[in-house]
Amino acid sequence: MPLQPIEPGSTVVLKNIFYETDQYKLKKESEVELNKLIKLLNEHPQLQIEISGHTDNVGGLEHNKTLSTNRAKTVFDYLVQHGIKPERLKYAGYAYSKPIADNNTASGRALNRRTEFKVLSN
Repeated sequence: MPLQPIEPGSTVVLKNIFYETDQYKLKKESEVELNKLIKLLNEHPQLQIEISGHTDNVGGLEHNKTLSTNRAKTVFDYLVQHGIKPERLKYAGYAYSKPIADNNTASGRALNRRTEFKVLSN
């Protein structure tokens, strides 16, 4: 995870977090990336982060807000289940309010469907 130096406000997209379409259960292949995040958090015990879920603009805002929040909470729960203290973590769902690509193309929508973390304090 490229985060040197680890500065508050830094954001990292977790590249290999996978869910079924329109669901929030993590796929098994997400564990490799999540375990890298656990390693980072264990190496930097003072680090506090916010996990954020993001969607594309397909579907209604309320549905996407719920979906993105539930996806972020699933990652939060995974980290806590693997020994990260919950007080070091926050989670939020932003639906499609923070796109990083154009939602008018399939490839852009794919980029916008993501999970990231932001450094809150170090």
